[in-house]
Amino acid sequence: MQISANAAVSAALHQQQVNTQEQVQVSVLKKAIDTQASNALSLIASLPTPAGTATSTQGLPDNLGNHINTQA
Repeated sequence: MQISANAAVSAALHQQQVNTQEQVQVSVLKKAIDTQASNALSLIASLPTPAGTATSTQGLPDNLGNHINTQA
């Protein structure tokens, strides 16, 4: 009976170690994702705005694309 109790305790301790390792790995992954998101946002914020985007798109006249003609 002593042998099976030791095996159960050993298995429980091993499972606890595995759970702790998984929690640490998930925590590190979350920190890495947060860091990447922060870096991506700073890169996007540093991009200059293209010239002429406020008035027209791709240098096209302002009257193009205002009306859509459809027929059924």
